Amino acid sequence: MSEQIRSNNVERFTGFGSLYDHSRPAAPPEVIQILEMYLQRSPEHIADVGCGTGLSTFLWLDIAKQIIGIEPSQDMRQVAEDKRQALGYPAHLTFREGYSDALGLPNEWADLITCSQSFHWMNPQPTLTEFARVLRPGGIFAAYDCDWPPVINLELEEGYKELSALAERRVAELSEAADQAYKWNKHHHLQQMIDSGHFRYVKEIVFHHWETFDAARYVNLALSQGATQGAIKLGAEDVLLAAEQFRSHTEAFFAGNSKDILFSYRMRLAMK
Repeated sequence: MSEQIRSNNVERFTGFGSLYDHSRPAAPPEVIQILEMYLQRSPEHIADVGCGTGLSTFLWLDIAKQIIGIEPSQDMRQVAEDKRQALGYPAHLTFREGYSDALGLPNEWADLITCSQSFHWMNPQPTLTEFARVLRPGGIFAAYDCDWPPVINLELEEGYKELSALAERRVAELSEAADQAYKWNKHHHLQQMIDSGHFRYVKEIVFHHWETFDAARYVNLALSQGATQGAIKLGAEDVLLAAEQFRSHTEAFFAGNSKDILFSYRMRLAMK
């Protein structure tokens, strides 16, 4: 990965750490159940790479002996640090700046390396080589993502997709190609793991999790998409207008109530 692409990918998530943290779902408990099933025990050492605001890191707080969240965005990492402070600075949990292809961890240190909603922002082969170095024999790398938009209602899902697609177009039109972020195809994650030659077993696992939202959080979930924030930063007035229309439709649908919505997850798991 060139330094320019790396910088662009970090910049995509600058400036909306709190919105992201309050809107996005935390990693669901099913992640623990699945990974402990394959490890056949609780992990002791965990690296959560591209951890963002820690939504996938704090999941392990009462389970692992040492947890390291690695995140290149200072904006996102500061939100995670603020949450750690609120918990009294637990000594076995730390956050550090870093990149997926240079973790700064010892050989065979980790029982588990996770990437939640983040592996597609990393150059896969150098990253997988580094993960294999850091994982102990029998250790696991798990990349998991949820599908967008979550399951709720035909009209709202169509509105969510239209807003995101408009934002993607405006980012492409209003910024130079050299300044745009680059993401790798999530559907190729499993094949990338196989092609790396570092893992003896790979598997794709699909699971689901219900979460309760009100209208404001659902709107902010859509606004927390990187392209939408990018288009707003670039001054795309039509994206702002579309966002307000989406807000109006969402508030009408929720009608002042909270609703359970379904997140579908895809985990690509690789065992060393």
